[in-house]
Amino acid sequence: MAKIIAVYSMKGGVGKSTVAVNLAWNAAGASARRTLLWDIDAQGAASFLFGHDGSTGKASRIFAREVTPASMIEKTAFARLDLLAGDLSLRQLGESLAEADKPKRLRKLLQTLAADYDRVILDCPPGLGELSDQLFRAADLIVAPVLPTPLALRALDQVRDHLARHHAGKPVLLPVFSMVDRRKTLHRETLAAHPSWIAIPQASVVERMAVERAPLGAFAPRSPAARAFGELWTRVEANP
Repeated sequence: MAKIIAVYSMKGGVGKSTVAVNLAWNAAGASARRTLLWDIDAQGAASFLFGHDGSTGKASRIFAREVTPASMIEKTAFARLDLLAGDLSLRQLGESLAEADKPKRLRKLLQTLAADYDRVILDCPPGLGELSDQLFRAADLIVAPVLPTPLALRALDQVRDHLARHHAGKPVLLPVFSMVDRRKTLHRETLAAHPSWIAIPQASVVERMAVERAPLGAFAPRSPAARAFGELWTRVEANP
């Protein structure tokens, strides 16, 4: 059975898609895992970073059971790494799932892919609602990018509380600091308060992913950010 890793944050703008793309690249490359990145965010940022133009407008048909997930999978330029692209048709996904009253639909869709992959990385939209609850039911691990600020940590605590109240504290939540600027006193202080957390630096090479349309490991493998993503993947793999 594939291990399901959801990259999720209640807040947007935290570098979630960047984390998902680089984790997927490390899964397929560093660990030689058969890997699928499933982009279920309507923005389709992870899909864009793998060269997809997002023009099909068909991603929501998977959740409507009009097509199978397998029929929509595309190869990427990287060995053992496939993509299930997202697009704007997913913008009302949470509402449609709530109306359908199918609380396990995402998990059942993932089960159809379990035999073909070792790791499935989900790039998830922000928010806390029906879709996030389906993610929590389906995932084995949640990687949660967090900006090193008090408000971001408060949002993470709200997610923890929600998991404890409604999901018996499962799945495992793995926070990672994202977009870290060590020139800022607040960032340094926040990192010092959580010394065991992986910290992904804010760097121009990370922004360049949108120009190269590729993971960091493909064009800047020696950069500090690429090394940080490698460390994060090692931490992910260490989780049962």
